[in-house]
Amino acid sequence: MKITISSTLLSLFFIIGFVGCNSPVEKGSPEYLAEANQWHNKRIESLKKDSGWLNLVGLFILKEGENTFGSGNANDFNLDLDIPNKLGTFTLKDSIVTFESDTGVKISSDGKEIRTAILQNDMTGKLTILEYESLRFFILKRGKKYALRVRDLNAPLVKEFKGIDRFPVNEDWKISAKFVPYSTPKLLKISNIIGSIDIEESPGMVSFNYDDKTHTIDAIDAGDKLFLLFADETNGTETYGAGRFLYCSKPDSNGNVIIDFNKAYNPPCVFTPYATCPLPPPQNHLKLEVTAGEKTYGEH
Repeated sequence: MKITISSTLLSLFFIIGFVGCNSPVEKGSPEYLAEANQWHNKRIESLKKDSGWLNLVGLFILKEGENTFGSGNANDFNLDLDIPNKLGTFTLKDSIVTFESDTGVKISSDGKEIRTAILQNDMTGKLTILEYESLRFFILKRGKKYALRVRDLNAPLVKEFKGIDRFPVNEDWKISAKFVPYSTPKLLKISNIIGSIDIEESPGMVSFNYDDKTHTIDAIDAGDKLFLLFADETNGTETYGAGRFLYCSKPDSNGNVIIDFNKAYNPPCVFTPYATCPLPPPQNHLKLEVTAGEKTYGEH
């Protein structure tokens, strides 16, 4: 009996030791680990905000002419929510979108009740947001297409969201790189999941070395930062199949750039089918497994 117990205990200790030795471990200075984890926590909180990605409940492409909207199946756009059969009508004519609420439905914008309105889209810098109870809806412009995006501030996903799995923070993935400017900006054709193609200017590429190989990513100017839209060899398995996003600082006077892949994050399409995610151009597909940053979410 004693032999049996001892054998069982030894087996248990072996299993515990094996698991412990193979559990993910963060690597880096205490200061860096604290900063990277703080960044991740802020990222989680931003997803839960009213302006975050978790509350999207609808995305509808407008056709030229009238587009009715509400819960009824007869509408051009319908939501399976406890809202009126018809909230109103969006009319697209000559690249201008107008809205007219249905009789008896109270729609507001900027705190004021409205009956009709000319809607500014998200590319104008003066976005018009319409409100009905917990719903917020507005117009997007993607290429030549116009779309209605709908948020529900009480969406279940906001309450159910438990966070995003990620690779253990590893300071080795904070990489020194060089910015290689183009003599004239390079035009990138950036497609998205709704089939539109946007043209973005790339001022240059970031070039870095990893595992004795040189890798490059065409960067997009994002004001005071560079935006990197990239894919890698983990896509479709550990990470989202359509790639990830990453911001880095502008180059210093010597062209030096720091790329911190621990801050690589998922595009919004991971969380919702109602986002219009840009896709990495072919030249930004890295022949490298970037085992840093966010992993995929849900069933992707």
